Amino acid sequence: MNPQIGFLLNKALEAIRVANLDSAELFVKQALKIQPNNPHTLRLFGVLLAQRENYLEAKKYFILSIKRLPKNGLAHSNLGNVLQKLNQNEESIKSYDLAIRLIPDDYEVWSNKGNALFALKQYEDAIAHHNKSISLNPNYAQAWSNKGNALFALKQYEDAIAHHNKSISLNPNYAQAWWNKGNVLLELRLYEDAIMHYEQAINLNPHNRWALGRLAHAKMIIADWNGLERIVAWLGDKHNADTQASDPFRILSLLDSPELHQIYARSYINHPSQNECVQEQFSRKSQKDKIKIGYFSADFRNHPVAYLLAEVLELHNREEFEIYAFAIGPLSLDPIRKRIKSGVDYFLEIENKTSKEIALLSRELKIDIAVDLGGHTMNDNTEIFATFRAAPIQVNFLGYPGTMGSDHYEYIIADRVVIPQINQQYFNEKIIYLPNSFLVDDSKRVPSEIVLKRGEFGLPEEKFIFCCFNNSYKFNREFVTSLSRIMKEVDESIFWVSENNELFRVNFLDELQKQGIHADRIFFAKRIDSMGEHLSRLALADLFLDTNPYNAHTTALDALKVGLPVLTMIGESFPSRVAASLLNTLDLPELITHSRMEFENQAIKLANDGVVRQKIKMKLAKNSLIGPLFDTARYTKNLESAYRQILTNYESSLPEGNIYIAE
Repeated sequence: MNPQIGFLLNKALEAIRVANLDSAELFVKQALKIQPNNPHTLRLFGVLLAQRENYLEAKKYFILSIKRLPKNGLAHSNLGNVLQKLNQNEESIKSYDLAIRLIPDDYEVWSNKGNALFALKQYEDAIAHHNKSISLNPNYAQAWSNKGNALFALKQYEDAIAHHNKSISLNPNYAQAWWNKGNVLLELRLYEDAIMHYEQAINLNPHNRWALGRLAHAKMIIADWNGLERIVAWLGDKHNADTQASDPFRILSLLDSPELHQIYARSYINHPSQNECVQEQFSRKSQKDKIKIGYFSADFRNHPVAYLLAEVLELHNREEFEIYAFAIGPLSLDPIRKRIKSGVDYFLEIENKTSKEIALLSRELKIDIAVDLGGHTMNDNTEIFATFRAAPIQVNFLGYPGTMGSDHYEYIIADRVVIPQINQQYFNEKIIYLPNSFLVDDSKRVPSEIVLKRGEFGLPEEKFIFCCFNNSYKFNREFVTSLSRIMKEVDESIFWVSENNELFRVNFLDELQKQGIHADRIFFAKRIDSMGEHLSRLALADLFLDTNPYNAHTTALDALKVGLPVLTMIGESFPSRVAASLLNTLDLPELITHSRMEFENQAIKLANDGVVRQKIKMKLAKNSLIGPLFDTARYTKNLESAYRQILTNYESSLPEGNIYIAE
C-alpha cells in the first residue's frame, strides 16, 4: 500500500476510535484523491457512511471495494451489515456467507448473520449462528444478547433473560443488552424491573433508539409519574422530536400535538431500513372484476380492532367486493377470530412470513386496496407497506389514531372532528372523510341479558359513580388533579377504575390520597372476559370521565352503547378528539368540553343536577337508536363508497386528494 495512503487511513482509524467522524472523513477523502480505486480506502469510507446511517451510499462504496478486492472478507461483512440495515436480509445473508468463507473465525460475522436470520423469523437458525459466534468468542457480549432476542421471539423468556444477564456480566456498559432485557421484563409485566433496565440503557447511551419513549410508556403503565414531566418536556421540544427518542405510538399518550405526532411518525417509518421502498407498476383493473380488499392485522383476536370490525367484514357487498384477512399475529383460538375467519372470503394465516413475503403474497393475489389495521401500534408491520408495498392503494385505518408519516400510505380514514381542516397539513396521507364518526361498532356486541347490581361488584348502591375504564397508560397526573377537584365538590361520589395492574393500583391511590381523596372512595374493576357482562357492568356507573391527550376510544363507544354519558375534553390531536367524534355523531355537544376548568365544572354539574343528567341520558338513548353511530350497515356502505372512489381515481390516473363521503 502507498505509504501516504496507509498514513491517512491510520489517522482516519484513530479518529473513528474517538468518534471524531468529521476528521476521519477528511483523512479518507484525502486518500481517495490520491488513489480513488484503493479498495481499503473505499471500504473505510463505506464504514464512515454507515456510521452516519447513510446506508445507501455506504452500500455503493462496499460494492466498489469488493470489485477491486473480491477476497476481502471484511468488505463482504460490512456490506452484509448495511444490507441488513436496509432491510435486505436475504441479500445480507449472501454477503455474510461470502465473508464466513474468507474469515471463518470472525465471531462478529456469525452473530450478524444470526441477526439477519432473526429478521427473517428463522429463529432456530439464528440461535445456531449466535451459538457459533459464542463458541468462537465466549466473551462476545453482543452474541449473548442477540441470542437472547431470538429466545424472546420464541417466548422462552427465562432463557432470554439468562442470556441478557450473561451479556451484561461480560460488558456492563453494553446499553443494548440492558434495553433488550428490559423488553423481556416488560412482556412479563415486571414493570419496575423493566423501568430500571431502560433507565440504565439510557444512562449508558442517551441516544439509544426509541428508549426514552419506551421508558415513559412503562412508567405510565404503572402510574409512576415521578420525573415524567421532565421526560415529556424533552420529548415535546420540537428540536428533539426527530432524534428517534420514541416510537410514535408511545408519544400519543404523552403529547397532544398533531405536528409532533407527524414528526415522530416520520422519524420512525423513514428510518434507513425503510428507505428503499420496492416499487412496482400495478396494472389497472377491469371494471368487471370484483374489488379486492385486504385487511392486514396482528389483532384478529381478543382485541378491540377485531371486535369493532367483525360485522363490517361480514356485511361487505360480495357482489362487488372480495374480502381478504391477512392474519399477521400469532395463532389464536379466540371466538372472535373464528367469527372473522368465517366472515371473510379468504383468511390467511401468515404469522411466520416476513414482511416481504406478505407483501409479495398480497401482490400475487392482486389486492387492490391494502388496509393496515395496526399502524404504529405494538405489533406494527409497517414494512409490509412502507418498504415492500402490498397494493397499489394503501390505507391507514382504525388501529392507529394518527398519521403513519409515510407517503407510501395513500389515505387515512377519519372524520371532520378527529382531523379538522387545520390539521390536514400534519398528515402524510390524504384523508377519507366519512360523513359520521370514523369509529365503527359491531351491532352484535350487546349487553348481557342478566341484570347486574352494584353490590355484585362491591359498589355502594346510593353513591354517584364516576368511572373510567381506560388503559393505565392513558392516565396522568393532570387527570388525577381534575378528578380530586371534582370528587371534593361531589361528596357522595366514588370513582370506579380498571385495576389494570397492581402497581397502577398502588400508585394511583397514593396520588389521589396526596390530593385529599381517601382510598375508600376508589373502587377497582377486575377484567371481565365476557363482552356482554363487560357492557352490562359498565352501565352501572353514572358518568364516564375521559382521559386526555389519549381519549377512550373503544371504551367510550362501549359506554355510550349502554347509555352511559361520556364527558370528554377535546384536544388538538387525533387521539384526543375521538370521544368528541362519537359525541358529535350522537348530537351531544354538551358533553364536549374545551378546557380543564370546563371539564371539571361540567362533571360537577352533571353529578349534582339529576334533571340535566337525565335529559342527557334520554337524548343519548334516543340518538343511539335513530342516529348513525351504531348503524353498522350504514357505516359499511359509506366505507365501500370510499373504496370505490379511491379505486376509480387510481384507475383514472387522477391526482390523489381528500375524499369526502356523502350519505
